[in-house]
Amino acid sequence: MEAREFKTRDSLSIISRLKLASTLFLFVLTIGVAGYVLIENWPVLDALYMTVITITTVGFREVKSLSSAGKIFTLCLIVGGVGTGVYALGIVIEFLVEGHLRGIVGERKMKKKIESLKGHYILCGFGRVGQEVAKELKKRKIKFVVIENNPEMTLKYEENDFLFIDGDATDDKTLELAGIAKAKGLIAAIDTDADNVFVVLSAKSLNPKIFVVARANSEESEGKLKKAGADRAISPTVIGGKRMASLVIKPIVCDYLDVVTHGDSLEFQLEELKVKKNSSILNKTIAEADIRSKTGTLILAIKRKREFNTNPSASTRINEGDLLIAIGTRDQLDALQLLV
Repeated sequence: MEAREFKTRDSLSIISRLKLASTLFLFVLTIGVAGYVLIENWPVLDALYMTVITITTVGFREVKSLSSAGKIFTLCLIVGGVGTGVYALGIVIEFLVEGHLRGIVGERKMKKKIESLKGHYILCGFGRVGQEVAKELKKRKIKFVVIENNPEMTLKYEENDFLFIDGDATDDKTLELAGIAKAKGLIAAIDTDADNVFVVLSAKSLNPKIFVVARANSEESEGKLKKAGADRAISPTVIGGKRMASLVIKPIVCDYLDVVTHGDSLEFQLEELKVKKNSSILNKTIAEADIRSKTGTLILAIKRKREFNTNPSASTRINEGDLLIAIGTRDQLDALQLLV
């Protein structure tokens, strides 16, 4: 299924009918003008006037007396033209009354908003998993675009003021419309593993640097998704099972971790921060950087390349590209952000 450039199926249908009605009306108009010019030898303006009043059935008198051939032609024009005119008028009224014009204007505004995004995230799939992802991204005030080919979801997008594209996420054109080239990350949360594999392949081919997290319905699919290019593959079923077991065994620990990582009521939060080349703490040890006294944050772990140092000592040196896993208040973490 090709991308529909932000138009719903109904909008496409009404636009197609508008184009058809306009084409038919212009065709009948052209035939009418040509007929009066050729049969009655009238000027083009008179022929156009006669054609319009005939098609619209306004009831004005003829411009000039008609010959027998002219009368027969007029009868044919009434039969063919009036029906075309009524059809065209009905389509125009439907277009205006049902709000399609407003929808198209809104779609163009949305397209401009999406085109202006940079460093955003793309969420492919708006089912139960996708909706939870969207809620979390919105709560954290992160810019993202939803791609879903189910028009019944349109109301939910609009209610939550989400940027969205009604299209197929496995299609390269749809991903390009979502700004894949400028996006920071992509979440493949479609219901089927096969579609998620296609999304991952398409996303990585269009933007090799994008960070991709994909949903897997089975453990077997996790390996396939990683081979397709996914940086992370998540199985909601497996995670849900492990989570339930942990809650039974260590409920207080799990509750605490939940509040720290996802809650808004606790003062302290977890954050990951990447050390840049112009950082003031670059090439210093944790003790030399004096992070604790300067910011109030506590460094819980350091990820270097693919290895985690889960309990870094005060003598651990901080290198460019290190990911610092820190805990602190929002203000403290913002202060640490300035250092790194």
